[in-house]
Amino acid sequence: MHWQTRRFRIDLSAPRVMGIVNVTPDSFSDGGRYADAASALAQCERLLAEGADILDIGGSSSRPGASQPGPDEELQRVLPVLREAVALGVPLSIDTCAPRVMQAALDAGVDIVNDIHALEAPGAVGCLARHPSAGVCLMHMRGEPDTMAGLTQYDEVVTEVRDYLVGRAEVLLAAGVARERIAIDPGIGFAKNDDQNLALLARQSELLAPGYPLLVGWSRKRTLGQITGRPVGERQAASVAAALAAVQRGAQVLRVHDVAATVDALRVWRAAARGSVS
Repeated sequence: MHWQTRRFRIDLSAPRVMGIVNVTPDSFSDGGRYADAASALAQCERLLAEGADILDIGGSSSRPGASQPGPDEELQRVLPVLREAVALGVPLSIDTCAPRVMQAALDAGVDIVNDIHALEAPGAVGCLARHPSAGVCLMHMRGEPDTMAGLTQYDEVVTEVRDYLVGRAEVLLAAGVARERIAIDPGIGFAKNDDQNLALLARQSELLAPGYPLLVGWSRKRTLGQITGRPVGERQAASVAAALAAVQRGAQVLRVHDVAATVDALRVWRAAARGSVS
């Protein structure tokens, strides 16, 4: 399986690691650490040195309760970083749900649009459809970051998440976006409680059935804190364990904060599967 993006046809025969770069003052785990272009670019280079395959840059926090900046503010945060990061030679993703930001990022050379609202905003589908090759990741959530915690009522969470994502992908296909450009993300922690998140992991094979690449983001999530009792800054081991559980169940892209630890764990996992070091 491959994921076609603007400049890169990403080979998914082995799991790929997407490193998170939050150019925000208020992200749940690292808000404020990379809020200026220089520190964000240094973090991009650090994650690449640690083995990241893809960089995901975002200027709007989606943590529970977060307020959302307007498109102008979001662009002021991310564009200086994107314009420099496109020269780093790896697939570059913009984490946004604002069509204006998507368009500006694509104009700057970004390869992938990663949208927590699955291109539901007016004009978002057209933005992708007009581009000849950019990749897209469609994520499932309900409501907004400040309301999603109260929107966790499902009759059957795995089926409903899968059907929603397939439906959004079909909208893109109907607009002329090639199937190989589309990946999906179940949105761990986005309008799901702890048991629902774990159901999505345990039954992840059902999310693979439609045939789209599966991107997952367990990194430092609240559910891991509930399981381990650890605060956000002490969830690296739990995040790596969840990432390996997701890969074991077929996930192709892991969106993570702790790139080096995840890359090392994947190397051990692959060596164990081969039965040899090389």
